[in-house]
Amino acid sequence: MRVREELAVLDEQLAVLNDAADDARIRSLVSETPIAGHDYADAQRSADAANRGRTALSAMITELERRQDELLGKLVVEPR
Repeated sequence: MRVREELAVLDEQLAVLNDAADDARIRSLVSETPIAGHDYADAQRSADAANRGRTALSAMITELERRQDELLGKLVVEPR
């Protein structure tokens, strides 16, 4: 299923974005400069957006599976 492949790729990207946001947060705490704080906010916004995208993609997979099960159920002929 192509959507599952997209989810796997997004999971890999999300791991990188979350690591970058964590690193930026630590740099921000250590340096206490406005630039570091801004970098952290940018990195966290990117990670948050990716997380929202993953949630939406996961919901799409759930809905597609539900619709697939529904259609397969209609194909099955019940014994009379």
